[in-house]
Amino acid sequence: MASADSENRPPEAIPQAVKIIVAGGFGAGKTTLVSSVSEITPLSTEEVMTEASYGVDDLGGVEEKTTTTVALDFGRITINPDIVLYLFGAPGQDRFWFMWDELAEGALGAIVLADTRRLHTCFHAVDFFERRGVPFVVAVNRFDASADYCQEEVREALDISGEVPIVMADARDRESCKEVLVELVTHVIQGRSPAMSG
Repeated sequence: MASADSENRPPEAIPQAVKIIVAGGFGAGKTTLVSSVSEITPLSTEEVMTEASYGVDDLGGVEEKTTTTVALDFGRITINPDIVLYLFGAPGQDRFWFMWDELAEGALGAIVLADTRRLHTCFHAVDFFERRGVPFVVAVNRFDASADYCQEEVREALDISGEVPIVMADARDRESCKEVLVELVTHVIQGRSPAMSG
């Protein structure tokens, strides 16, 4: 027989699923970020690059890269019992940009991963989310061989408004990636607040 306490307890709530897109240029570290922060073994569509990609994909600055995402990366992280983030890593090469519209459908927000060695490669991602009104943050992935730029230098180079957060990150580090996600969720919440919009 059920106790009075168990009868009064609300049924277990289903966590709210929140879709986040991780985008950016080819070789910026999107697969690494999703893999680093995901609490499950991430789904990855990384394939070995073949000779067919040479002369098609821009390998300047990432000549040592041997694999590439051909569809998407997928990971999951539970924020609390009520919120679960589902991460979708978009392919970076321009020949796969046609997939972005489908991936971005229903997304709460996005992370634009920037590689300062090849900053121009994330212009498309910035433009894509600005045009669709999808809130995003720019996460500057710190590569060992990259020059150290401050947030305002990156903001000026990308020509983005002061409302868009820019955070320094290391896609290999779980805690760093979690900070990026917290920054994005905070940015989305602030953007939806009547006090912020009025």
